[in-house]
Amino acid sequence: MADGARDRTTTALAACAVAVAVFLAGCASGPRSSSGVASGRDGPGTNIPSDLDRVPDAEPRIEPIRSSGGTSKPYTVLGRGYQPITDDRPFRESGLASWYGRKFHAASTSSGEPYDMYAMTAAHKTLPLPSYVRVRNPANGREVIVRVNDRGPFVDGRVIDLSYTAALKLDLLRGVAPVEIERITNEDIRTGAWRRDSGTAYAAASPAPRATAASVSVPSAWVAPVAMMNAPAASTMPVAPQTPVMAMAPLEQQQPVAQAAPQAVEADVPPPPRQPIVVTDLAPMAPLDVPARTPSAASAAAPSAAAATGFWVQLGAFRERDGAETLLSQAARGLPSLAPQLRVFSEAGTHRLQAGPFASRNAAGEAVTQLRESLRIAPMVVERR
Repeated sequence: MADGARDRTTTALAACAVAVAVFLAGCASGPRSSSGVASGRDGPGTNIPSDLDRVPDAEPRIEPIRSSGGTSKPYTVLGRGYQPITDDRPFRESGLASWYGRKFHAASTSSGEPYDMYAMTAAHKTLPLPSYVRVRNPANGREVIVRVNDRGPFVDGRVIDLSYTAALKLDLLRGVAPVEIERITNEDIRTGAWRRDSGTAYAAASPAPRATAASVSVPSAWVAPVAMMNAPAASTMPVAPQTPVMAMAPLEQQQPVAQAAPQAVEADVPPPPRQPIVVTDLAPMAPLDVPARTPSAASAAAPSAAAATGFWVQLGAFRERDGAETLLSQAARGLPSLAPQLRVFSEAGTHRLQAGPFASRNAAGEAVTQLRESLRIAPMVVERR
């Protein structure tokens, strides 16, 4: 009986081992974006093209958005439902970014296009396919524009899965890292509002039309008459008049600069008669007593640009300012010594609660440790320039 029991025990253990192996194999074949580089099962490949850091960003262009069906249908992954966006609304999000490489290179994406790890593309759970987003790495200030053509990543906390090249240009190849993403809407593309004068190259970019002096209507009374000559580029033209302006003509009397005639003006308008100068003694001036202003929470939340430079610790980013101010109050109560350094920066529709500035990145890192232990949050060091 003892031998039979041992045989049954051995058989049961073997069966359990097989079952565990089958289970692990099933986990390994899960959704694409749940693996990513963080799991160690993916990588950059062997024959990596050179100069990938010079690959142009995706050039935004208007592409139709499906209102229903196909990639716009609601879907469920790992028990969680997702509702894709089907309109042209603005969209901003902060969270973790990952990237995927050779394991999925040339495989079909959710949009039906083959995945190219060396192109400037990305995957998102709900943005329209295709659409365009600007991705920013707050740790170093780098930004790229990518074309969203895939779904993912289906891991809590992650907001976007980047191609290998996009991650390279953002300096995110070491693993998962915080990013900020902002959708470039069709309206932004139509008006050109998405462009920034940063010298960034874009794939299939067309040269922007050059501005000339003739494209701007200027009232003749606002500028001094000048001799006509070949107009220089718009960027080299003086913007201030060369003589003081004593009077302004009504807007209805605007005329092109080319029609100004100095000789005619001097001949038709006689100089004013000379009048004696009368000097009047004024009463002595006394200083006005102005009560000293006390710093308020609002002024503390809006520092000058000079005071904002340096290393800061970002506690959170919010669409509504109330969220940032609520976290500010909690942080001030939890770490009173850090309260004087807390600021809310409102930029591009996003309200960021940050503490600083700190003298060095290491000093900011010490504050990150304090905040993580006291408030149970995941702050990060950013550099404001």
